[in-house]
Amino acid sequence: MNRRNLLKTISLTIGAGVINTDIFAKIGDDAYLFDIPVNPKHTPIDKPITAITLGAGNRGTVYGNFAAIFPELMKIVGVAEPVAFRNDKYAKKHKIIDENRFNTWEDVLSKPKMADAIIISMPDNLHYAPCMAALAKGYDILLEKPIAPTEKECRNILALAKKTGRIVAVCHVLRYAPYFVKMKELIEKGAIGEVISIQHFEPIEHTHMAHSYVRGNWHNSKQTTPIILAKSCHDLDIMKWVINKKAERIVAIGDLKWFKSANAPEGSTDRCTSGCKVERSCPYSAIKEYAERGSRISVLDIPEDLSNKKEAIIEKLKTSDYGRCVYRMDNDQPDHYITSIQFSDQVTASFSMEAFTAYHDRRTRIMGSMGDMVGDMTELVLHDFKTRKETKFIPKSEDVEGYKNSGHGGGDWMLVRDFVQAVAKQDATLLTSTIDESIESHLMGFMAEKSRKTGKVMNVKV
Repeated sequence: MNRRNLLKTISLTIGAGVINTDIFAKIGDDAYLFDIPVNPKHTPIDKPITAITLGAGNRGTVYGNFAAIFPELMKIVGVAEPVAFRNDKYAKKHKIIDENRFNTWEDVLSKPKMADAIIISMPDNLHYAPCMAALAKGYDILLEKPIAPTEKECRNILALAKKTGRIVAVCHVLRYAPYFVKMKELIEKGAIGEVISIQHFEPIEHTHMAHSYVRGNWHNSKQTTPIILAKSCHDLDIMKWVINKKAERIVAIGDLKWFKSANAPEGSTDRCTSGCKVERSCPYSAIKEYAERGSRISVLDIPEDLSNKKEAIIEKLKTSDYGRCVYRMDNDQPDHYITSIQFSDQVTASFSMEAFTAYHDRRTRIMGSMGDMVGDMTELVLHDFKTRKETKFIPKSEDVEGYKNSGHGGGDWMLVRDFVQAVAKQDATLLTSTIDESIESHLMGFMAEKSRKTGKVMNVKV
């Protein structure tokens, strides 16, 4: 079946004029494989844009890998990273000359402007100062979420971006995932009539929670950002983006229930490597997770060419937080968190973030006056109340290497693709996640956290 006939078939099923994304295969009765077409505003660029990466950890590597695969679009010309292993690895991959390798972001931004853009992929509490300094230097910026740890800092970045006229693209990568692009498209075209309400669920997955928000970089909200921002500003953002409504009020409840010392099993020790008597039966065993399964070990900075990688991982677990008992960390992030949101036009939403799941892909239900949509990022199912027909849409794109289990739906590199075009053409409209567009979800997060701590319903004012 050619594309024209495919579109005709789908239009007959769910109404004319609702399909813009690229449908290129019918894979079953009323089931279609799709992808996002290249933006027609994208045109070949004369030369690759140049960028300096501040922070060569996981996220900096993801964005840098785009340049490694598409050198005609982007070239990484500098890096700032205090961990020597990461600095060396990143510089080698991108062939960065020695004089463009730095330990700190201050080292980079004390020099005259030396690239088109800055990629900020450092810890949450190190976003604000380098972003402000980079804007003042005239750089365009690819800014990992969250924008900054406080509302005031977020607003300051927005104000300076407007003053300087620079592009600040916030890494709300779900906006670029084909699954959510399709969801937004169907809503805009009236496939379910008027949107009435949303139920959105983020299952973190229990070992991901233990890795990132109990043992990992985001385990303490006072040192980084609250989990509603560190993890779930993606979700607050995607809800408001797909329905194109303003958030008006928000209320939240949630707490840290399980990962605390009162729940430590008898016989457990401070570290999984210290003779813990229950390590073999513990679902959060660091030895099983990192040394035996090899999960998420990039944070341990283990050389790829080691002959005995397992032994090296065990040694890292003896000294790093990743080997500590999950019940004996100085963590304070809630492991379950629920918010209710009132959007404009009387649209209501409920959002639940849960640590204790065996799966990770986000689940969404959107209820409309003429139909509803249900999806889990692997497929989106549309029900039409008038025809009682069901249509399934299967997104083609997948998460990039290293983020297969993070529920980004292929949005990482699609964001970078648009960022390259925006910088090359100096046209921020080529992005859907500029700071102007993205700041509202952060305000929702700040208000949710205030509500959780005070028990009050909070107004959201952009």
